[in-house]
Amino acid sequence: MAVDRERVVALVRELLVAIGEDPDRPGLRQTPTRVADAYSEFFSGVGEDAAAPLAHTISVARGPFPDTLPSGAVMLRGIRFRSVCEHHLLPFGGHAHIAYLPGEQVVGLGSLPKVVDILASRPQVQERLGEQIADTLAASLDARGVLVVLDAVHECVTMRGGRQSDSSTVTIAARGELAEPAARGEIIALLGRS
Repeated sequence: MAVDRERVVALVRELLVAIGEDPDRPGLRQTPTRVADAYSEFFSGVGEDAAAPLAHTISVARGPFPDTLPSGAVMLRGIRFRSVCEHHLLPFGGHAHIAYLPGEQVVGLGSLPKVVDILASRPQVQERLGEQIADTLAASLDARGVLVVLDAVHECVTMRGGRQSDSSTVTIAARGELAEPAARGEIIALLGRS
């Protein structure tokens, strides 16, 4: 679903009036259009199928070494993401770390950040975002287990209320074999290595 840009422009003009500003003053004249442009980007994942990037998988068994199946995790660390908190419509962002235990099928590594981006490009809370990423991967991949760790800074924490500028929030979502704390311990330890 595309953002209704004209409606956003009108609403931002009204918001500027509501906070006591003049939307026609030179510094604010283009602000409603700029906000509509930003919201079109920030919320581009609304209505998008997050599993679509995972549709094409690669068979390990049909490759050059068909008797060699992956025995350990595939991990992609440091996926940059940004989202907008649904509570205050303020940004949050950081890094997603994804690991999965593949079966006979693997997915191109470039597909994983696309899943994160689609799901993060919606009004969100970090706790649900991690769960949605894990659910999408678990349902779409031939995976024995999935682990998603999100580490993000929230502007609703850094800019208002307690104003904790050095804090970050870490959430963990796990499925399958990686839902067991002992099984995910090794992977979480690897996340801390550079």
